[in-house]
Amino acid sequence: MVHTAAQQPTLAPDTVFDWLDEAADLRAAAGLTRTLRSRPADDPVLDLASNDYLGLVHHPAVTRAAADAALRWGGGATGSRLVTGTTALHTELEDELAAFCGFEAALVFASGYAANLAALTALTDPDTLIVSDAYNHASLIDGCRLSRSDVHRAPHADPAAVRRILAERTHRRALVVSDSVFSVDGNAAPLAELSAAAQDHGAALLIDDAHGLGVLGPGGAGAPAAFGLAGRPDTVATVTLSKSLGSQGGAVLGPRRVIRHLVETARTFIFDTGLAPAAVGAALGALRLLRAEPERAERAREVARTLADRLTAAGLHASTPDAAVVSVRAPGPDAAVRWAADCRTAGLAVGCFRPPSVPDGISRLRLTARGDLTDTQIADAVRIIAATGASHADRP
Repeated sequence: MVHTAAQQPTLAPDTVFDWLDEAADLRAAAGLTRTLRSRPADDPVLDLASNDYLGLVHHPAVTRAAADAALRWGGGATGSRLVTGTTALHTELEDELAAFCGFEAALVFASGYAANLAALTALTDPDTLIVSDAYNHASLIDGCRLSRSDVHRAPHADPAAVRRILAERTHRRALVVSDSVFSVDGNAAPLAELSAAAQDHGAALLIDDAHGLGVLGPGGAGAPAAFGLAGRPDTVATVTLSKSLGSQGGAVLGPRRVIRHLVETARTFIFDTGLAPAAVGAALGALRLLRAEPERAERAREVARTLADRLTAAGLHASTPDAAVVSVRAPGPDAAVRWAADCRTAGLAVGCFRPPSVPDGISRLRLTARGDLTDTQIADAVRIIAATGASHADRP
């Protein structure tokens, strides 16, 4: 119904947001209430809820690099990257990150979210077909929505479906988009097959490697390196600095002409303040540490496999991890919330994923298989999850 000026409803100032309370009541009834919980710096619980895959967020080399950068460059970048926000440290990180991951060039953003929005909006137009995996991260979905392109949602991890969609296209350009490792269950995308499909149909490939960098590939160089796709002229990758590198921020990796185009056209680069020097320093310190200790990547994968095997042996429905994420199914959102709360009470922090954060509608506990976990900590985590899951778990 279209309201004319005379028909517009008149609401008192204290009632214009009443609809928010109604929406909150609906979320509560569905078991989807979300709350913020502040944690102390010395939180005593064993943390399997973060994305600190290599356990570097508190590593002395990383925190010292962050502190040194803040002391030298100040508390903030002071402006957008094209004005005053690009320091010599930003350039140093971009050069080393590109070389480590096997790409020609890199561009650092204030977040991985901003990097994904930049890549999807700057590398597409209304004459572009985007083929996006149904389970892609929200930042990729939002980038697709903002791209002004024709977006087709492909079935999860289905290269044959991607081929069919590409074969029917009438658009001048096409872009295939996928996470490298899906953040809910930790399964890897069929990147080799997706790349082949894109090549056969003249499409570009965009890989969100947020959960692959530092875990997959030689020495943790990432999923594109693991699948032989790093440095290809038709392939672009995005990464986050807030997971394996224990810092904050994101980056786009790709051919030099792609990076040049992003500098000149990507709105989340042009109109955003540059990443704070402390975060740049921390990411650079972590990257150098990973280069010096490449075994950290294999250890993270080993911890994930051990967690999954032991949880499965305990009778729980655990995912089979391809990287450093393990999930355990719960029968519903309320059970998942109670299970996570019981774990915390027992001394273990775990993630709790519920709709709409999970594309298949299945609630889960999500575990981070940190590479610095000891065998004793792994055993304790399995014991707590299994014991608290006696009344909450979804059994296979």
